[in-house]
Amino acid sequence: DKEEKKTTLPAPMFSRNDFSVWGFLKKCIGMELSKITMPIVFNEPLSFLQRITEYMEHTYLIHKACTLSDSIERMQLVAAFAVSAVASQWDRTGKPFNPLLGETFELTRDEEGYHMISEQVSHHPPISAFYSESLNQDFSFHGSIYPKLKFWGKSVEAEPKGTMTLELSKHREAYTWTNPMCCVHNVILGKLWIEQYGTVEIVNHSTGDKCVLNFKPCGMFGKELHRVEGHIQDKSKKKHQVIYGKWTECVYSIEPKVYEVNKKAEKKSGGDSKKHKQVKSVRGDDADEMPDVQETVTMIPGSTLLWRVAPRPPHSTQMYNFTNFAMTLNELEPGMIGVIAPTDCRLRPDIRAMENGDIDTASQEKERLEEKQRFARRERAKDEEEWSTRWFQQGNNRYTGAADWIYKGGYFDRRYSDLPDIY
Repeated sequence: DKEEKKTTLPAPMFSRNDFSVWGFLKKCIGMELSKITMPIVFNEPLSFLQRITEYMEHTYLIHKACTLSDSIERMQLVAAFAVSAVASQWDRTGKPFNPLLGETFELTRDEEGYHMISEQVSHHPPISAFYSESLNQDFSFHGSIYPKLKFWGKSVEAEPKGTMTLELSKHREAYTWTNPMCCVHNVILGKLWIEQYGTVEIVNHSTGDKCVLNFKPCGMFGKELHRVEGHIQDKSKKKHQVIYGKWTECVYSIEPKVYEVNKKAEKKSGGDSKKHKQVKSVRGDDADEMPDVQETVTMIPGSTLLWRVAPRPPHSTQMYNFTNFAMTLNELEPGMIGVIAPTDCRLRPDIRAMENGDIDTASQEKERLEEKQRFARRERAKDEEEWSTRWFQQGNNRYTGAADWIYKGGYFDRRYSDLPDIY
């Protein structure tokens, strides 16, 4: 029965405890990590192409936005979607596999009414392009991501360079934004934890409405951990709604006046008098402890709930902290074989071996695939041959003018005779 999606992985993850991360990483301080081959124990058994597919977990928010006649109300849901798209990062401290050049991933979800295709379009720098659209042509959501990783001694910071574009055809609207920064703390010592921060500005290019969202860094006492706060304004800069919540949990909207009154009252009553323990370590060489996660988001009376995260499956912690959605992404259903492109990462042997708990095979296969890729690159250089992407071409985003990768179409016609042999 096609509807039955798997809810667990074939094997639990193995312990990373007996592996000296520091011995490996001290060679890399200040370097850009995409140039370094990381040992497989840092990984989770998904390709980065599958990881970006997780943006689509809460597609119902876009479907709902399509049905609304008011542009501010649509923006509320687009903002909720933008936050929900990065929610699966929470506690996901395993590194996805770097996609091989030419690798692809497709996902069709009939019940959620969309399909998506992604391709690794560049290797140095690593760029992944994706395109998804609703099956009834209501919307398309597309973009490209270059995850620029920097290592800072205790933490690894990822800047997801690239524009997200959401087009709602019925409303002839396009929204663009870029995702927040993501930081993994304590890569050397202590418990790994994840923080996302930065300003995300969503622009409606048809109406001039804008939503400015602040993903807050956790701050000295950890009070701001995971918090998101922002507002929606129209083209004359009039504030219409305040958006608040946590990217790990939920997002609300409320009228600005009500929000301000509530804030003032909170300040007057001394707000949070509880002593928060200080986060930043005094000595520079020990771990930055993750702040205790504060109580859940307090709903201000008069707020509307826009989005709430789905709970993780009970065995998630033994399964790389995957969500239910992530658990299904590498599943090779019987009907897929001979139908999906031969470059699809479900067919990639190192990820498959790791998912099955066979770490030695995974490690050997990863090395073999990387060597195969290097060999192919040397051969192309000899023949002065350029790599040509299959499903996307370089271009400019038609709304922002920024460099982008544009879907050429045709993937779902299933003509795959000239695809490269990458596995």
